[in-house]
Amino acid sequence: MKPVLITVILFCCLAAPNPLLAADPPKDLSGLWSAKRTYATFGPARLIVTRKNGQYQADMLGFSVPILIDRGELTFSLPGDRGGFRGRLDKDGGISGHWFRPDGIPNVGHFASPVALRNDGNERWSGTVNTLQDTFSFFLLLEADATGSWRAVLRNPERDLGGQQRVTRLVKDGNGLTLLGMRSGKEEPVAQGTYDSDRDALMLNFPNRGGSYDFTRDGDDSDFYPRGKHPSKYIYRKPPALDDGWPTATLDEENIDRPAMERFIQRLIDVPQDSVNAPQHHAFLLVRHGKLVMEEYFHGYSRERLHDTRSASKSMTSVFVGAVMNDDWRLTLNSLVYQVMNGGSFPADLDPQKRTMTLEHLLTMSAGYYCDDTDDKAPGNEETMSDQTQEPDYYRYILNVPMATPPGEKSVYCSAVANLALGMAGAALHDFPLYAFDRLVAKPLRLGVYAWGLDPAGNPFGGGSVQYLPRDFIKFGQLLLDKGRWNGHQILSPEFATRSISPLYHLRKVTYGYLWWIEDLPYKKRTVRAFMALGAGGQLVMGIPELDLVIGLYAANYGTRTQGHLREVIPQFVLPAVREPGDDQNAPVIDQEYTNPYGASPDGSRVKP
Repeated sequence: MKPVLITVILFCCLAAPNPLLAADPPKDLSGLWSAKRTYATFGPARLIVTRKNGQYQADMLGFSVPILIDRGELTFSLPGDRGGFRGRLDKDGGISGHWFRPDGIPNVGHFASPVALRNDGNERWSGTVNTLQDTFSFFLLLEADATGSWRAVLRNPERDLGGQQRVTRLVKDGNGLTLLGMRSGKEEPVAQGTYDSDRDALMLNFPNRGGSYDFTRDGDDSDFYPRGKHPSKYIYRKPPALDDGWPTATLDEENIDRPAMERFIQRLIDVPQDSVNAPQHHAFLLVRHGKLVMEEYFHGYSRERLHDTRSASKSMTSVFVGAVMNDDWRLTLNSLVYQVMNGGSFPADLDPQKRTMTLEHLLTMSAGYYCDDTDDKAPGNEETMSDQTQEPDYYRYILNVPMATPPGEKSVYCSAVANLALGMAGAALHDFPLYAFDRLVAKPLRLGVYAWGLDPAGNPFGGGSVQYLPRDFIKFGQLLLDKGRWNGHQILSPEFATRSISPLYHLRKVTYGYLWWIEDLPYKKRTVRAFMALGAGGQLVMGIPELDLVIGLYAANYGTRTQGHLREVIPQFVLPAVREPGDDQNAPVIDQEYTNPYGASPDGSRVKP
């Protein structure tokens, strides 16, 4: 019997399903996934400079590198294409300069950041080099559909790649994956990769974005949500006082309705995130009577993290140019562009119209170049300029662009013109522009670290995408509100500050000053005039002199139709909470209906006096 029993048992074991050998059921990929890659050449690093027998030496990251001296400027580069330094001795005995990030890093680009070295005595200087946080991250929300694929929402805080590519769904074929987006009226691959069932991970390759990203499942506390999937109720807290020049106060102390602002922030926190068009607010800051009264961050952002300001930093270029004019007689609004950029004399055979072009024409974008950023055929279009490789110096590039209209006749949105205004400031001073920016703007404003984009020739680009810390970004609005003055420093002349935020031209159907937008907003039963620095994705610094109010907003809807509506929260929810003397303090705050007025004014013409 034993042999028979053994045979039966063996047969039963062979016939029974073995869970270790059975085929895996189809895996449901529904849920939230995330991936992140960092392309840092290094984190914060200590830099030590020593001098012996008149020779300078740099010690950094374990390297000892000789420093070159040319006309008082100190320069060195680290081996392995890790970047380099450019600076000079300052009046305080320290060394001030900038660290230059190497070009070619995916998703980051070429940037310069300020470096300050203190004199430690005995011919020695030291300080910390802080570079741009070069992280690129994705969040992928998947939901199974009836076709066997997954509806997809791709969120990319740094560039909004999901919105730009109109990502629609993820398709799985065996272990192969294809992420599709709606482009040119049909679905096309955005990324392709594989599914690793052993690790339950998605590998997706994004061409030109650093290659392969490893997606793993994310939790309810993910930064995909403003403050987690199940946030607690928002309770207002006064911003902390820091060593950055901002006095702080409470909303109540500055006559702003606290319950209304709490409801507003709760709205931002509660916004559903299951759509590519969901608003992506990263920071909201509010200043009243010169005091910071509200500071809130979302989606993992913080006051210590640099943020791209896109074209909002054009307005900061205007501030810099005004600071140079206030400090140095060699630059005025009437300075002739081609004379300054050519060392004091006009180039031979110059177009007669170009001879009359002034700095003020650049600041009002009325220079007359054929350079409309909304016109793909325009040779001065920003993308045309950045895509070409024949001329790495963007100042020289725009100088060679043909004219479309006489200077001063019409205002046309052109990033290259704002950039040329920055170049004029440097040319007038015969110096690298960021030295003057640090001396005239950054130091008196007590700005922290920033990251200023450079063109391929190494010139600072004044047409956008400077990265600032949130509490620094909003200082520019307060500076204009206070007629060019900050904490006792007259950085701009009152006349320049006033004219900067005055309606001088119609541009894109909104009035424009010196690289600042001007618009009237509804407030109670009247309108109040606001001046704004505006950048793609929802970047905003807004000042309202009549209410002694400054607002800062960071966001990330670069590639969706939402970006044009992000700032609508200001007149709809924020302004109704701002009280004036004589207002009934017990009256309920009612949210205000608001319709974006773009399209109501002529485009590109001078504002009639």
